[in-house]
Amino acid sequence: MDIDVLGALDVRENGVSVAPTAPKPRQVLALLALHADRVVPVASLVEELWSGRPPRSARTTLQTYVLQLRELISAALAHGTGQQPAAERERRTAKDVLLTLPGGYLLSSGGGASDVREFERLAGLGYRAMDAGDFAGASRTLASALDLWSGSAFADVQTGVQLAMEAKRLEESRLCALDQRIEADLRLGRHREVLAELTVLTSRYRTHENLHAQFMIALHRSGRRGEALDVYRQLRTTLGRDLGLEPSPRLRRLQHSILMAAPETAMGPAAPARAARAAQVPHAGPLTPTH
Repeated sequence: MDIDVLGALDVRENGVSVAPTAPKPRQVLALLALHADRVVPVASLVEELWSGRPPRSARTTLQTYVLQLRELISAALAHGTGQQPAAERERRTAKDVLLTLPGGYLLSSGGGASDVREFERLAGLGYRAMDAGDFAGASRTLASALDLWSGSAFADVQTGVQLAMEAKRLEESRLCALDQRIEADLRLGRHREVLAELTVLTSRYRTHENLHAQFMIALHRSGRRGEALDVYRQLRTTLGRDLGLEPSPRLRRLQHSILMAAPETAMGPAAPARAARAAQVPHAGPLTPTH
C-alpha cells in the first residue's frame, strides 16, 4: 500500500486508489493512513469525526465507515490478484489490510511507500548533513524532502481535531526543513538564488523571524543593503502591531551589523543544525556583499 498525505490524500493498494469521496470515511482513512502500521484508538477516530459531540450511534457509524473502506480495499485486492500469475497469487483479504484490534483499527501498509515517512527520513539526513558541515549535501537532501509536498497536508480532506493537529505538526516540520535548506544555500553563497523564494515566504509568514533574517542576509550580500534594512523595519512594525513584540536581540544584532556594513560576529561560528532549528535565526557569516 502506498500512502500520500502531503497534499491531496491518495492511498493505493495494488496501484488502485482506495480513497473514498464521502467526507467522513475519507477522514477515517486519512487518520489511519497517517498512522499506518499503528493502532489508532476508536476514541481518536470518534474525536476526529465528531469533535467531542459524538452521536449515540458513533461506534456503529464508525464501523460502517470501516466496512466501506474494506469494500474499496477488497476491490483493489481483486484487481491486483487478477493481474498476477496463478502461482504467485496469495490470498489477502481486506481484513488483513484494515485490521480490527483491541481498542482500535490498524491500516497495514505491507511495506509500501509513505510520503510522510520518506519526508521524515530525508529531513533527518539533511539535518545530519548540516551538523557535519556538508551544506551541499544538506541542500540537496532537504530539497528532495520538500519536493514530496504537493500542497498542505490533507489538502482535500475535511479535518477534525486530530487531523488539524497533525496537519499543524507536519507544517511545522516542513517549515523547519525549508528553513534549514535556505540556511544551507546561504552558506553555499547562493544569495541571489534564494531572493525570489524568500520574498514569497516572508509575505506568507509575516512574523517568522528566521525567514526575515535570511532575507536580510541574502539582500545585503546581493548588494541591496537598503532593502535588507527595509525588511527589518517592516518586520518590526508587524511584530509590534500584531503581537506586541520587538524583534529578538539576535535579529537586532543582525540589523546593526548591516547598518555598520561590518562582518557579522554576533552569531559566532557555524552552529549545528539542531541549534539553528532551536534558535530559529540563521548563522549570518560575513555580511560583505558579493557582486
